[in-house]
Amino acid sequence: MWVVAGAATLALFVTLEIAARHYGLRGPITYQLRELVLPPKSGGLLYAGMALMLVVLPWRQRFLALGTALGLDVLFALARWVFDVKATGNLYGNGALWVILGCGVLAITRRTGRERTLLLKGVGLALLLVVGRKAGDTWLLLTSASRHWVLDQYVATADHALGNPSWLVGRFVTATGAVGFNFLDFVYGQLALAAVAVALYQLRNVATERAFPRHHLVRTFLVIGLLGPAVYMVYPVVGPIFAYGNGTEHWASISLWAEAHSTTQWAVADLWPRTMPPITAPHSMPFDEITPRNCMPSLHTAWAVAIFIHSRKGPRALRYAGAFWLVATLTATLGFGYHYGVDLIAGVVFVLTIEAALRTYDRGWHRSGVQLVAYGSTVFVALLVAYRWLPLEMARQPWLYGPLLLLAMSSVIYGYVRTTTRWERVTLPAARTQEPPEPLVRQVAQPRTSGSYGSRPHSEEPRGKV
Repeated sequence: MWVVAGAATLALFVTLEIAARHYGLRGPITYQLRELVLPPKSGGLLYAGMALMLVVLPWRQRFLALGTALGLDVLFALARWVFDVKATGNLYGNGALWVILGCGVLAITRRTGRERTLLLKGVGLALLLVVGRKAGDTWLLLTSASRHWVLDQYVATADHALGNPSWLVGRFVTATGAVGFNFLDFVYGQLALAAVAVALYQLRNVATERAFPRHHLVRTFLVIGLLGPAVYMVYPVVGPIFAYGNGTEHWASISLWAEAHSTTQWAVADLWPRTMPPITAPHSMPFDEITPRNCMPSLHTAWAVAIFIHSRKGPRALRYAGAFWLVATLTATLGFGYHYGVDLIAGVVFVLTIEAALRTYDRGWHRSGVQLVAYGSTVFVALLVAYRWLPLEMARQPWLYGPLLLLAMSSVIYGYVRTTTRWERVTLPAARTQEPPEPLVRQVAQPRTSGSYGSRPHSEEPRGKV
C-alpha cells in the first residue's frame, strides 16, 4: 500500500510540474529543490515535517537530528551574510530539509528490514507534508492561470439562503480593528502547525511500538490538500472580498503580514462587507490571472474540522485547542471575506466524506462505511449542482433552502458520528476477547502427614490451583 501510494503521489507531483511548466510557472518539485539552498517560504513547516519524521527515532537520535538541522541553518545564514545574498523567505528551514533527506539516505544505506521500512515511512510522511504544501500552491496558480471565468455571482446569490454570513462576520471582524484581525490572521495562517501538534500526539508511541497507528490526522490532511484543488478547477470561485470588494486592500491599513492585492477593476461592485449583494440573475464573470479560485469547497474549514475530529481523543488541553482552532478558523474564513457561507457547508461535507472513506478503507470497506461515503459524495455533488443551477430560487426562498442546506450538512454529520461510534463500540469488546487466558496449573498431590490411609488433617487445604 505504501509503495502504491508513494508512486501515485510522485506521479501527481510530476504531472503538476509539467502542467505548471506549460503555463510558464514553477512546479512543486522545482520549488522544493530550490529550498535546499535558497531561503524557504515557510521554515516552520519544514521543521514541522521534520518533527513528524522524528517520531520513529529514539530520543537521543531526535536531539542529534534537531541539533544538526539548527547547525546547518546557522551555516546557511552565515554563508548568505558573507556573500550578501538577497532573497525573500525565512532565514531558517534549510537545515530541516537536509536532515529529512539525510535520514532517507541513511534508511536506504544503513538500515535493513523493518527498521528501514519504518524510517522510510517517517521520511515519506515528512516529505508529503512539505512537498504537498508546494503542490497545493501550484494547484492555486494553475486555477488562476487556466480558469479565466469565475462563478462568484452564482455562489453569492445562493448564499442569500443563509443570510450572507460573510458580510455579517466581515463587519464584526472589521469592528475589532487591528488586534482582532491580526490575531485571527495568525490562527488562520498556522493551521498546518496546529495539525502537526495533533498528529504528534497521535504518533507519540511510534518509536516504542515500531509501527504507525492505523489512522491518523496526517493522512486526512494530505488527502484534503490533494483532492480539494481539483474541485477548484471544476468550480472556480474567488471569494466575496475579491468579487464584491477591493481585495485584500481592504485590510492593508491594519494587517501586519498580509500582502495587499486590489481587485476593484474586476469586481462586480465594491459592496463587501457594507452592503449585501442584490438578488439578480447570476452570470459567470471574467477575473484576473493572479487571484486563486480556491473557494469551493472551503479547505480551511475542512482542515479545521479534521483537526477537531482527531483531537477528540486527546487530553483536555488538546480537545480545547481543537475546538478553539475550529471556531477561530471559521470566523476568519468568513470574516476576512475569503469564503461564502455555502462554501463552509460544502467543506464540512467534503472532509467528513474523506474521513469516512479513509476509515472505511482501514476496516476492509465495511458496508456501513461504504454507504456513508456514497451518501456524503451524493450530498456534496448535490450542493454544487444546487449552487450552480438553483441560486435564484434559493435566494428568493431562504426560509426553505436555508434549513435544507443545514439539514443536508447535519445529516452527513449525524451519519458520520453514528457510524464511527458504532465501529468503536464493536472494536473495544473485540480487543478484550483477544487477551490471553490465564495459564492452567495442575493440582499437585499433597503428601500424607498423619492419620489413617487416604485422610489428612481437616485444616490442611490443597496447595494447587485449577
